[in-house]
Formats: sequence, structure tokens, C-alpha cells
Amino acid sequence: MAEASRWHRGGTPKPKLHYRKEVEIRTTLQELALYFIFLINLCILTFGMVNPHMYYLNKVMSSLFLDTSVPGDERTNFKSIRSITDFWKFMEGPLLEGLYWDSWYTNKTLYDLKNSSRIYYENILLGVPRVRQLKVRNNTCKVYSSFQSLMNECYDKYTSKSEDMDEFGLKQETEWKYAAPTSSSPWHWGFVGVYQNGGFIFTLSKSKSETKNKFVDLKLNSWITRGTRVIFIDFSLYNANVNLFCIIRLAAEFPATGGIITSWQFYSVKLLRYVSYYDYIIASCEITFCIFLIVFTTQEAQKIREFKSAYFKSVWNWLELLLLVLCFVTVTFNIYCNVQIFLLLGDLLKNTEKYSDFYFLAYWHTYYNNVIAITIFFAWIKNMFLAIINDTYSEVKADYSIGRRPDFELGKMIKKSYNNALEKLRLKKPEQDEDKGDLAEQARREGFDENEIQSAEQMKKWKDRLEKKYYSTEIQDDYQPVTQQEFRELFLYAVELEKELHYVSLKLNRVMRKLSALQ
Repeated sequence: MAEASRWHRGGTPKPKLHYRKEVEIRTTLQELALYFIFLINLCILTFGMVNPHMYYLNKVMSSLFLDTSVPGDERTNFKSIRSITDFWKFMEGPLLEGLYWDSWYTNKTLYDLKNSSRIYYENILLGVPRVRQLKVRNNTCKVYSSFQSLMNECYDKYTSKSEDMDEFGLKQETEWKYAAPTSSSPWHWGFVGVYQNGGFIFTLSKSKSETKNKFVDLKLNSWITRGTRVIFIDFSLYNANVNLFCIIRLAAEFPATGGIITSWQFYSVKLLRYVSYYDYIIASCEITFCIFLIVFTTQEAQKIREFKSAYFKSVWNWLELLLLVLCFVTVTFNIYCNVQIFLLLGDLLKNTEKYSDFYFLAYWHTYYNNVIAITIFFAWIKNMFLAIINDTYSEVKADYSIGRRPDFELGKMIKKSYNNALEKLRLKKPEQDEDKGDLAEQARREGFDENEIQSAEQMKKWKDRLEKKYYSTEIQDDYQPVTQQEFRELFLYAVELEKELHYVSLKLNRVMRKLSALQ
């Protein structure tokens, strides 16, 4: 009986059943590899555009325009401005000296390109700087009746409704006339208010002496009034050595309480994206990112079509949709920024006497960085162990909990794939199936008893029937109830295995005794 069982195990070819668990683990590994490639690609896009020179460029420029003191007054710089007098000192001192670099340290003329300024000799001033003021009207607030004899004017905090748009002062140049805001420019969030674009605007000259005379004229004619609520100083630089733009905004808020509150923004960004070979590697990653986006979108659309409303009951599916939305927003931001940079740079090259508004590009570029940072955060949250193999792991765990055998082994599957690859490359001969032909006839020729052969065939039928029901991919329901007949067959199968185990144990003991006698 035991010999027949051994013949049954070794002689019968293994049934080529493609179990569902094997398919699941193979699909899981493919999804895992694909998603891992996507994460690497996304990380390259996120961190590949970050340059360590960005920090140093910001540091140098902030030191020049924020920390440089007024000559003869070491306590006054932009950070320490508290009054209108301090503000004009800064405008005529550190700002003027910081913007115009037209000679070498030996006082020799450095450049002769239409009085262009090269700050620290390496950073070209793009176009001309712009100064912009926003004001509020008188009587935008009410003075208590008991104090109206002492003060009959009242200027409220800044809002778009209380903004003053009337001409004032000399009423000749643009700095005395209101300019309407443009729709493309973002609002500025300050400490005491939110300010829209537009206002009373003037641009500086390419000549240092003309700009200084302009400041003196504005100060003498009281360009800053009681209704002034904020003044912005905007300009942009470009450093060709590191291919970085530095967009600078200095803001001085004049709150209704009196005094001045200063703030600043320094954006060092890489607006010219494709210059070096490394940049073209980033471009290839961007194309790959778009391909992944198309593939993932198609997959999610198929899932929604298949599961309909049930699709939206899973948290992981909502996370997938969130990632897709963030990816689409990222691509949109990227395309918009590149198009606007191309158009703006063209206008700058045509007219160097005009202020070029790079601020809104830096503003949207910052939002682009924020969006892609959020995207990569959620992409790592939806990680391989939480989202990809979560379902497969749960099913395998359920199999073990009810005593069922998960019919796959990762090591065997990898080894099988490796052997198949070697065979296709003709580095290994294909393995031949053993014991082809009629194994029953072969067993009879070898002297096996007929009863043993029939018993082995019956065990094989029990085994195949059980495997077909519980491990075949043809059956959709993994958890089918066991009938009484199947339980009886399973019990008989276990009894036969126990007999075989007992026979093998006795034979092993007999062999061990013979070995002991020989020694």
C-alpha cells in the first residue's frame, strides 16, 4: 500500500493548475514594481528641480537689501523701518546703492550696455524696478462726536471698498494717478491686510542719478500721505552662472495705528527649465510622469465602470482619485508656467526700460512646488504595504485562519520565472516531464499489487477533486461549504496518509537498526 502511494506521488505528473493566489501574487508584484517606478520618477521630478544655489542666492540678496544700514546710521535698515523718515532714508540709501552696480570696485566702468546693473557683478537686473502704493479714502471710518473738534479726518484700514483711486499731488506723472489692477496678478497677503494689484505706480530709471532725483522729488511733494496703507518695491534678477531667477518684493505696510511694518519675499526659482543635459533628463521624467498619469486614469475609469457606486465606498479609492487630481493640477501648473515664461521673456528682450512682472510667475511656481509636495506626500502614504498588497495580504491571512493552505509560494514562483527566462535565452535546457505514458501499466510491470494500484488511483481522485473545488481559478467563490460526502472522502484520504506515514516510520526504524548493526 505504501509502495503504491509512493508511486502515486512520484510517478503522476503534477496537474498544471493556475491557482488564483498565484495569479494574485504575480499581479501584486507587477503593480508593486510599477508603482515603485512611479514613486522614483515623482521623487526625481520633485527634488531634481531643487538647487542648493537657491538658498545662497536668497541669503546674499536678503543680506544686501534687508541688513545693509543707512550710511551714518547703523541702526536703520529695511527691517528696522518704523517711520516715514526711516523709509525715505532706506530708499535713498541701501536700496539705491543695492540696485545700481555700474562700476568695478576700482571705480572703473564695468559694463556699457544701456546702463544695465549687475548686482554683485553676477546678477543682472531685469528691466527696471517698480514702486507701487495703495491708499484709502478719507472718512472711511467715523470719529466719535466728542473728538470731532480735535480730529475731523479718519482713514480706515485697507479694503478694496475703501481704496482711494483719485488723483493727488502734482497729478502729472503716473505716480500721482491711479492704475487699475490687472486680472492676472495675485493679491498680496500682508500682516494687517490683503492687498490687490494696481495703485499709484512708478518705475525707476536705468540711471542711478535720475532715480535719486525721483526719490527726492517724491519726498518733497509728499507722495506718502496719511491715507497710505502699503508700498511695494518689486524687481527681478537673473544669474546666468546658476540659471536662477531671484524675484524680490519688499513691502512696507502703514497700519491705521501708525508706524510701519516691513515684510519681504525672496523667490529663487528655475524658470528656464531645459538648458543642461540634466534638465533634459528631468524632461524625460516629466514625459514618463504623464504616461503614468494616463495609465492610472484609465485603470481608475475601468474600476468605476465595473464597480459603479461601490467603488466610492473604499478609502483607498478616494486616495487614488485625490492623487489623480493632484497630478493633473501639477501638470496644468507646469504647462501654464512654461507658457507664461516664454511670453514674458520675449517682452523683456524687446523693451528693457519696462518693468517685467516676474512676481506672479514666482507666485504660481511656489504653488506648483506646494502641490507637487502634497502629491508626493500622499503618493508615499498610499504605499505598497497599505494600498497595493492590502487585499492579497488579507485573503492569505484569512486562509491561514481557517486552516486552508494558500496555494502559492513566492520563492517558488520567482524561481520558476527565473528558470523560464533562462530557457527562453537558451541558457538552460527545458525540463522534461517525468514518467510519461500509462503509469498504471508501468506500475504493473514493476510488480505492484493490483489492489495497491487501485487504492492509489482512488487517493489521486480524492486529491484532484478537492483541489479543483478549493484551489481552482474556475470557481469564483473561495469559501464553499464542505458536503458530507466530501468530508468522508477527506477523512479516508487522511487515514490513508496516516497509514503511509506509519509504514515509512517502521521502514526507517528498520534501516536505522541495520545501520547500527553494521557499525
